[in-house]
Amino acid sequence: MDAEATQLQQAQLMAVLGPDPAPFETLISHLMSSANEQRSQAESIFNLLKQNDPNSLALKLAHLLSSSVHLESRAMAAILLRKQLTRDESFIWPHLTESTRSTVKNILLSAIQNEDSKSIIKKLCDTISELASSLIPDNQWPEILPFMFQCVTATSPKLQESAFLMFSQLAQFIGETLIPYITDLHTVFLNVLNSSPNPDVKIAALSAVINFIQCLSSSNDRDRFQDLLPAMMRTLTEALNSGQEATAQEALELLIELAGTEPRFLRRQIVDVVGSMLQIAEAESLEEGTRHLAIEFVITLAEARERAPGMMRKMPQFISRTFSILMKMLTDVEDDPAWHSAETKDEDAGETSNYSVGQECLDRLAISLGGNTIVPVASEQLPAYLSAPDWQKHHAALIALAQIAEGCSKVMIKNLEQVVNMVLNSFQHPHPRVRWAAINAIGQLSTDLGPDLQVQYHQRVLPALAASMDDIQSPRVQAHAASAVLNFSENCTPEILTPYLDGIVHKLLVLLQNSKQMVQEGALTALASVADSSQELFKKYYEAVMPYLKTILVNATDKSNRMLRAKAMECISLVGMAVGKDIFKGDAKQVMDVLMSLQGSQLETDDPTTSYMLQAWARLCKCLGQDFLPYMSVVMPPLLQSAQLKPDVTITSADSDNEIDESDDESMETITLGDKRIGIKTSVLEEKATACNMLCCYADELKEGFYPWIDQVAPILVPLLKFYFHEEVRKAAVSAMPELLRSAKLAVEKGIAQGRNEQYVKQLSDYIIPALVEALHKEPDTEICANMLDALNECVQVAGLLLDEGQVRSIVEEIKQVLTASSSRKRERSERAKAEDFDAEEGELLKEENEQEEEVFDQVGEILGTLIKTFKAPFLPFFEELSSYLMPMWGKDKTAEERRIAICIFDDVAEQCREAALKYYDTYLPFLLEACNDENADVRQAAVYGLGVCAEFGGSVFKPLVGEALSRLNVVIRHPNASQPENVMAYDNAVSALGKICQFHRDSIDSAQVIPAWLNCLPIKNDLIEAKVVHDQLCSMVERSDAEVLGPNNQYLPKIVSVFAVVICAGKDLATEQTANRMINLLRQLQHTLPPSTLASTWSSLQPQQQLALQSILPS
Repeated sequence: MDAEATQLQQAQLMAVLGPDPAPFETLISHLMSSANEQRSQAESIFNLLKQNDPNSLALKLAHLLSSSVHLESRAMAAILLRKQLTRDESFIWPHLTESTRSTVKNILLSAIQNEDSKSIIKKLCDTISELASSLIPDNQWPEILPFMFQCVTATSPKLQESAFLMFSQLAQFIGETLIPYITDLHTVFLNVLNSSPNPDVKIAALSAVINFIQCLSSSNDRDRFQDLLPAMMRTLTEALNSGQEATAQEALELLIELAGTEPRFLRRQIVDVVGSMLQIAEAESLEEGTRHLAIEFVITLAEARERAPGMMRKMPQFISRTFSILMKMLTDVEDDPAWHSAETKDEDAGETSNYSVGQECLDRLAISLGGNTIVPVASEQLPAYLSAPDWQKHHAALIALAQIAEGCSKVMIKNLEQVVNMVLNSFQHPHPRVRWAAINAIGQLSTDLGPDLQVQYHQRVLPALAASMDDIQSPRVQAHAASAVLNFSENCTPEILTPYLDGIVHKLLVLLQNSKQMVQEGALTALASVADSSQELFKKYYEAVMPYLKTILVNATDKSNRMLRAKAMECISLVGMAVGKDIFKGDAKQVMDVLMSLQGSQLETDDPTTSYMLQAWARLCKCLGQDFLPYMSVVMPPLLQSAQLKPDVTITSADSDNEIDESDDESMETITLGDKRIGIKTSVLEEKATACNMLCCYADELKEGFYPWIDQVAPILVPLLKFYFHEEVRKAAVSAMPELLRSAKLAVEKGIAQGRNEQYVKQLSDYIIPALVEALHKEPDTEICANMLDALNECVQVAGLLLDEGQVRSIVEEIKQVLTASSSRKRERSERAKAEDFDAEEGELLKEENEQEEEVFDQVGEILGTLIKTFKAPFLPFFEELSSYLMPMWGKDKTAEERRIAICIFDDVAEQCREAALKYYDTYLPFLLEACNDENADVRQAAVYGLGVCAEFGGSVFKPLVGEALSRLNVVIRHPNASQPENVMAYDNAVSALGKICQFHRDSIDSAQVIPAWLNCLPIKNDLIEAKVVHDQLCSMVERSDAEVLGPNNQYLPKIVSVFAVVICAGKDLATEQTANRMINLLRQLQHTLPPSTLASTWSSLQPQQQLALQSILPS
């Protein structure tokens, strides 16, 4: 800054600090100026003042607040003072002298008594609360609480309201310091709620009570406030009775917050509370906003599953009333002519806010209460709607069915016949909006009740949808029927679709030529999904379909046609993937050329083409494989750009008046965090997620061909492992990590990495693996945790011995964290199961949440297996560290899956570390032996496999346990249901383990008895890995003429020959080629050495096809 400007600033600073208050007030008004230059000048002087003389700044602001005649100045002073007194980087309190502090406190307390403007009083309450929350815990403002208690009982409603507003904030900020005053507060709250005539005071008191209840951690303390609940509810009803709906809405919003955070506080008086809310929701004289809030309260209670599981299900009469209120709201839909015009933008023409709230709440109610509760209510209420003469009611019933399907899927699947009839009977309704709603329901049910719906009712649903595509009266119905084909085929096998393909593809081609763009778009979407579901069966339609698609792609160039062109791209790329490279090759170049020219043109930011094009390119890459490489230089630059999009975030304060207006931009999503409201533009995030997914696709598909891009892509994706704005972005980044490493490794191995060597792969893995470990440490979502462990496992497999000890250590430390976090989540869930209203439905939901936890355990097992296989004995010190985390997993109280994983980890240690692992046998073998007879077949399989491993490598340590091992294996092998599908793997592994005992511990068994028993179990046919081991072992025993396996007088030879015959006939499944050839040689030898009579009887014991197979192999 030049000297002149500095001088000027100094002069202004002097003036502001002078005795005349006017310059300071002018400065403050300039801070609010809309003229940028004036405002920034004022800001720099204000900041100078704050740095050089915080005492003067605080005093000037306080005096302005108490003495200025201008409302805006006082308001601004309150806001600025609050900012300076908030504990963050601008906190000036520690820099103030004792006398300044005392003056500021006194002025604040006198200002709140003298101020008349309501909005400034609120700002003053904020400022005082902010400062008090910093000072009260250290007892640095002893006067404040006595002052507040004095105000609460004052005669002035204004002071009472202020005190409650401050109590409300302090309860949020430092609730625990108010607990000693619980008795006084209870008395004050009760008096005011019962007797204050002033609605504003009551609302402030209600807010304070609710915040205070939420800050009490002990349920006994909360229960002391139970007797306030009737008075809290009266605040609401009195406001309604006196026509003060704005006050009532404030009260409702506070009670909704209570219902979400402390639902059990309401439990004892739930009948009265919910009853009052439903009365409000039913009262047609009230404003819609008020009624919607009352419904929101009831739905919030139903959703408070974690805090009050099962509570609302205990009140069937209320559920029925709630359902009927929501059904009535759904009938509030008008027959707007714009709807019939079939322009996409008028999709919701005629829908009211009642209709939207009804729709959303039915969906939430069904998800939170489940099918056993909702389906009986729906079955009772919907028939009357379906048979009513007015179309709105019929329409409402169909919309309701679609809305409850997700939450009620299990129960609705059991009653599919009824559900499907209800919907299909409405396909012929005279009103097009009802026909549309019926199709809409089929689309939704295909998603929520699939694949059961598709398997059982395809012969009714698909013809009905095909017929609706001919509904020329209503193009919107035609388009919707095509879209529903998409939902139906997404959950469908090619076998189900095949018989209908001719008819459906023909109709969709007709719709492609419709004059309405919406119909064409629907047809494109449906064709794409039919091709995707039928795969190569779609080849026969290729010649007919592709010309139409290319025509649209080339000709739809208008701004109004952008979506049409985008959908054509999607359809072409999915058809290409379905029919494969050989068929698509002829059109590929032309399609690529169109896409390349579009890519080069300047598309507008809101053009849907971009996102569709990113996906189309990736599908074309999957279709063309390595032939796609030449296009990568065109595809990658914009893709990298989209992957680097910054989230478009706006942050405002949660209580500010300039709220983000959600209505004008559907792609804005807002979340409130503390006192900040954050708005995020979702379309930007979706494009970013798509781009990240596509990068992952290219790396996966092109393998080493992706090498040239790794150096650009890795630094973009690695930071996105912690991109908390959007789950899909994180998931894509996670999946890409192993693909990037694999690509680099293959490129180095195949010598196409521009002279780089293994050191490059190590550098990359040193960058990726620690980043994954760190992201895993912070990941809030259980499912993504499992994905991260999976990706980490793959990365470790690719990097192998390139990992250094520090990285292994960090992975092991993270596994400890993951196991600890998972156990504590399970503990919290089991706490939930102790709640008074916990019921079977809640039990089901809890089981589902715990199953997701098992996915985490699974991945931990996999990654430890990989580390053990990679590092072998040097990994054992880490294994010992982990044993205190793994041992509990063997417990009887743990799930079968956890027990199985614990056993597999020990199996890996015994198998990979051999002698080095013998020291663990004493600890783990007793568990292993016991697990051989576990009730769960997967646990038995892992345990008997482990016994085989220990028999092979355990030597003298295993010897004393041979007897017990035999009896345990015997139970598995002789189990009456051993050949049932769920038991065959355990059986095969037990047979293999028995073989290992025969091979490695023959001197400890009665071999004349055990070996024939083992032979008798052969061949094994299900576990193909063990089958190869066992049949090879048999082959070796026969080659060395093992007496016990041949038996006295070769009496077991026929059995051996028949085993060989089965194994040889099975091709490569049951034995390696080498083993099969050795078996054939043995059979040829036997043919020469055995007496003809023995051969003949052996032969006759074989099945006809085995005899034929052997005849073709053996010379006659």
